[in-house]
Amino acid sequence: MTALSRRAFLGWLAAAIPASALVRRAHALAVDHLAANPRTLRALGEAVLPSELGSAGTAAAVDRFQRWIAGYREGAELLHGYGTSTLEKAGPTPATRWAAQLARLDAKHFADLPLEQRRTVIRAELAELKVDRIGSVGRAPHVGVALLAHFYASPEATDLCYESKIGKQNCRPLATSSRKPLPVARA
Repeated sequence: MTALSRRAFLGWLAAAIPASALVRRAHALAVDHLAANPRTLRALGEAVLPSELGSAGTAAAVDRFQRWIAGYREGAELLHGYGTSTLEKAGPTPATRWAAQLARLDAKHFADLPLEQRRTVIRAELAELKVDRIGSVGRAPHVGVALLAHFYASPEATDLCYESKIGKQNCRPLATSSRKPLPVARA
């Protein structure tokens, strides 16, 4: 019996385990990491999301973001843009990159820092990554930008922006479409 070389073993292993299974497993581990310790992600939400949301609104926005991450599927069809029939597919999972970023923040005891210091840390990280705008959630280079992009795509963000109960992406009866939306109640 001949000894199996390391190269032959790795070649055999690569053939035995499909890459898609490894990607799914890495995504699942990253999602588990994000869910296991939400303290850093919530502290990040407090630093990047609008303060008008308050604690409960920030927690709800972070929870919705976590559900979005858990439901992310690489290769899923995305809606095509206006004026084009070209369908796009979701890219590789960003959860692994974001989990690593949160782990680095956690190592700095990010959640224990005062709010202004947390904002300073995030500004420095975004400057280092040369982030100059909010793009799509799945392509965000930083978890803080992704959280912000996810929130700003929500009906709650539209209502907050216009200080009215617009209910973007919700169906309203046609009879009420000509009425001005009610104002958002202030805390």
